[in-house]
Amino acid sequence: MPPSCATTITANARSDRSGSGSDRSLPTLRPDASPLGVASAAPPTAAHAPGEHVNPITALVARHRAGSGEGIYSVCSANPYVLRASMRQALEDGAPLLVEATSNQVDQFGGYTGMTPTDFRAAVLELAAAEGFPADRLVLGGDHLGPNTWQDRPADEAMPLAVDLVRAYVAAGYTKIHLDCSMPLQGEVAPLSDEVVADRAATLLAAAESAADDAGIDRSGIVYVIGTEVPTPGGAKETLHDLEPTPATAAIGTLDVHRAAFERAGLAAAWPRVVALVVQPAVEFDHLQVIDYVPEATTALQEVIEATPGLVYEAHSTDYQTPAALRALVDDHWAILKVGPGLTFGLREALYALDAIESEIVPAGEATGLRAVVERRMLAEPDRWERYYEGDDLEQRIARTYSYSDRMRYYWPDAEITAATEGLLARLDEVGVPLPLLSQYLPIQYERVRDGLLPNRAEDIVLDRVRDVLRPYAAAVAPTRAGSADAVHATTSKESL
Repeated sequence: MPPSCATTITANARSDRSGSGSDRSLPTLRPDASPLGVASAAPPTAAHAPGEHVNPITALVARHRAGSGEGIYSVCSANPYVLRASMRQALEDGAPLLVEATSNQVDQFGGYTGMTPTDFRAAVLELAAAEGFPADRLVLGGDHLGPNTWQDRPADEAMPLAVDLVRAYVAAGYTKIHLDCSMPLQGEVAPLSDEVVADRAATLLAAAESAADDAGIDRSGIVYVIGTEVPTPGGAKETLHDLEPTPATAAIGTLDVHRAAFERAGLAAAWPRVVALVVQPAVEFDHLQVIDYVPEATTALQEVIEATPGLVYEAHSTDYQTPAALRALVDDHWAILKVGPGLTFGLREALYALDAIESEIVPAGEATGLRAVVERRMLAEPDRWERYYEGDDLEQRIARTYSYSDRMRYYWPDAEITAATEGLLARLDEVGVPLPLLSQYLPIQYERVRDGLLPNRAEDIVLDRVRDVLRPYAAAVAPTRAGSADAVHATTSKESL
């Protein structure tokens, strides 16, 4: 059950880059590297250091509940190109940037990335320094923190590990903590009762508050998210046929039992810092289709949150929603929009377009052949896609490359793929990207180059294409007087040229 923030980062720190120029000697991502070439001792003194900053999420939720119509998107990726593109977008918008890691990606043992929470934080801060992004506008979160990774163990083994996980995130300076104990453990039957889920969340909340005290971190700067979505976070594993929003009664029940559990645990004072509830607004994607948001289907959920002071909803799996749907989600109080696979989907589109350009202008024996390298490596190590993509060889090949669920995102850190990617970008900078070919394969980036808005450099083109995925999010979460989905759709359409 892979949670939603699921692309890998590791860092090999050797950058002197600042601003928006091109320099590929930045942190690279590979899952076997630990701990990224950065120290994993005390957390760096930036990105909301203890006692120095009010959590931007707290302020945003207050403004949203006061009628500002604004929200924030959460970047659920550890790909350095995605993170750098996100930082450039947030810089342009003058906005904070929320980046989240998940429990199986980053944990106290290194997760599948080989990184502890401190390591991941240091790597993100290093990228921020390279991009000139202010550390005090960076918010780091932990997503689906709980016993998810240890579902094959009994509760008396899994929960202490989950406690240590939460403590590691808080001690490392993460200030948005999603407490998720919804998964059954060894010997338990799904679904768990609300009371069991809430009692376990209270155990993790106590651990988080204690860890903050032990680390000298002001508790008031830490916010919490409760609840979970169905189906599995990060995109459905199977073809979707129908999807219903979370029933309003279930949302009310989640709130009530969690609040009661926190009170029983002596943690009532922390309840005002529970800022968001994860529910299913009936938005999802599978390999080949997207279920779009229908505001009329969530009227009862909207009424629940409007009657609950100090809270907003958090929407997972918002990837591939239309600009109008994203704006409507924010208008309907899903003020936190999580996006992940859609960003690496855009990255693949950009890199494969440049690969096609290279094949046109470079002799076959001299081309890096990125696309062929990716396909070869995915076939050689199919564990990340094989059980997800059904069908014959042709259907699987199409899914490997084009699926909305983007299982390819796990392969960008591969050493051969990383080398091919860097080689492609370097070669195109060496020979130059002909404008007619840029127009053929990346027409929006062509327009920006022609208008003088974008350098005709391969890496900048890639980052700008990833920003095309983020621009509708940036527009959707911006404060609005009218809160009009039509207005934001017109804005994003204009910005795409």
